[in-house]
Amino acid sequence: MARGGRDPRHPGISPFKAGLIAATLVLVFSFFGFSRYNPFAHPYELHATFRSANNLQPKSPVREAGVDVGKVTDVQPLKGGSGAARVTMEIEKKGLPIHRDAELKIRSRIFLEGNFFVDLQPGTPGAKAIKDGGEVPIQQTATPVQFGQLLTALQADTRKDLQTFLKEYAEEGLGHGGAQAYNKGLDSAPGAFRYSSIANQATLGTQPHDLSHLLRGQQKLFRALSVHPEVLKSLVVNLNLTTLAFARQDVALAATVPALRDLLKVGRPALLSLNNTLPSLRAFARDALPGTRSSGPTIDASLPFITQARPLVRKQELRGLAHDLRFTIPDLARLNHSTIGLLNQQRALSRCQNRVIVPFANTPIPDPDFPQYDGANGQPFKKEAPRSLVGLSGESRINDANTPLFHVQAGTGPANVLYQDAGKTFVASTPAPPEGVRPIRPNRRSTFRPGTPCETQQSPDLHAARGSPDQAVTATGTPLPPGQPLPSLPRSKPTAGETQLIQELTSYFARAKRGQPTPDPLLVSHRRYLRQLNKAGLMLTRTGSIVSTPSAKPVSR
Repeated sequence: MARGGRDPRHPGISPFKAGLIAATLVLVFSFFGFSRYNPFAHPYELHATFRSANNLQPKSPVREAGVDVGKVTDVQPLKGGSGAARVTMEIEKKGLPIHRDAELKIRSRIFLEGNFFVDLQPGTPGAKAIKDGGEVPIQQTATPVQFGQLLTALQADTRKDLQTFLKEYAEEGLGHGGAQAYNKGLDSAPGAFRYSSIANQATLGTQPHDLSHLLRGQQKLFRALSVHPEVLKSLVVNLNLTTLAFARQDVALAATVPALRDLLKVGRPALLSLNNTLPSLRAFARDALPGTRSSGPTIDASLPFITQARPLVRKQELRGLAHDLRFTIPDLARLNHSTIGLLNQQRALSRCQNRVIVPFANTPIPDPDFPQYDGANGQPFKKEAPRSLVGLSGESRINDANTPLFHVQAGTGPANVLYQDAGKTFVASTPAPPEGVRPIRPNRRSTFRPGTPCETQQSPDLHAARGSPDQAVTATGTPLPPGQPLPSLPRSKPTAGETQLIQELTSYFARAKRGQPTPDPLLVSHRRYLRQLNKAGLMLTRTGSIVSTPSAKPVSR
């Protein structure tokens, strides 16, 4: 191995290759440094059509308010020999956004700069922005007037007419009191300027963007006229004929102007109403378009049915049937007339149901006395009323041969409630003194108005107030406080016979629960019950227990 660890078989890169690589890198960096070319950049591209390129060259600057925001990359003449050209530009980020109403003009640069540049006006912020690669139409571009064009416009006949105009204006206009008349006319200039400003304000319209809409419409009109010059010529000729006809009928035209003024006063509100209905009409037309398109196939499909239906209206078919049924038409008319009263009653019933019954059924019923029952307080009448039908159905399930039977449970208790009705005092027994009364007994009955329509009457109100209860007393006449429970009665001690009887019943139920056969002591007399126990091999002990052991001594009562 060679000294320094290098392999003599691989000496490394040669000086020629190293120099070639270095020269290539210098050329690449020099190219990007002087040309400022960035392969990773994607500049915004804009196209515009001009009537004349005016020697506009690639790399000409594009300026916005005097600041360079881009450059021209390509200028291509349009076909047809009109002299128009399509200019392609690259716009930097600082020149964006560019709106649809943007305007571009080719202007000449100063003497030291030479050539031309593109003056860019980006448009109003309210308009939509033009996307990358968009197009600015020729109507929004302009070119400078060249000196040759000025000389071409001033031909011999034009210069002669201009000389005649200046001569007549100097001799006849200014030389014969024209200047004094002009000065005198300035006295009325303030009023004229004021009315002119009012007229200019009126040209803006009554709604935002009226003037811009008008100018946009005129732009479309003029564009269409420029495309068809023959139509424009015929329009001018027809306008000339119309003007001559108005000139011959000047008296009638003067009489028409006041009537036209009145027509405009009436027509403006009508046109405004018509303008307001156009969106709805446009929406209706849009919705009706599919039906209109499908009406053709529908008509074609209905033609065979119409062909088959035509024989049905012959005299032998439906026309004869109609002739036979015409005698029933007077009776049907009388029947229709007689149903007016029924329909009025149905209308009154419907109005009563909608205005009185349904609101009453949906009205919550407060029940503050029993808040412990969940859901009972504040439920509407339509939920509370059907519960009584459930109870009534349960009480009337037993029937005999004549009619259903109803179970009635009478309540009683140690508390006696004294209440009066029609000047008489009544006594009612209750388990406890009442806490209160809801609803309070009214002083008089509600007014019965059978002649008043139900729909105009007041809906029933179940928000009843609470009142104090009637007096409650005991059997001895002692008054009881409202809502207070009665004192418990003293419990008596059972006798020996009662204790034996209770034990006897307890023993019977215990044996029956265990499934042991035992006579029932409640169905027969006691003596017969003892005989039944003896037959079953059972007997009673002194304590009343039922046992089967023969050692137990029987007892008798």
